[in-house]
Amino acid sequence: MNPIEITLQALDAAERAIPSGQPIYMLNLLRYRAQARYEDGFDAAPCSGREAFNERYRPAFRRLAAGKPLVRVFSVPVLAPIVGSPGEHWDEAAINEYGDFATFRAIVETEEYIREVAPHRHAALEDFRLLALAKAM
Repeated sequence: MNPIEITLQALDAAERAIPSGQPIYMLNLLRYRAQARYEDGFDAAPCSGREAFNERYRPAFRRLAAGKPLVRVFSVPVLAPIVGSPGEHWDEAAINEYGDFATFRAIVETEEYIREVAPHRHAALEDFRLLALAKAM
């Protein structure tokens, strides 16, 4: 299994844990590959992982999410680790706001996402964490 894959089991567990209809933030921790690694048969010109994510994945995701309650709050470079596992590092942190978890799930479970969008994320990222956060307490 690809360690950066969004699985059905993870989506089901999150759906059980997150109250229905509640706005959420999704925290993305991103570590890019030096060179994007596409699976055989996926037609994409060579590029860096950062380019694959920013120039291919993000625009494709935005097109797919158009018209849905989604706001990109911020995406910034990670400057330095303060607390974490030895050797762990992240290139970027991003937070997106969704109207609810169902909106996020509806996007990432589409055939278009799986076929045309996710391959860019898989090629771009060496490591990835995705955490659902409450919008307010």
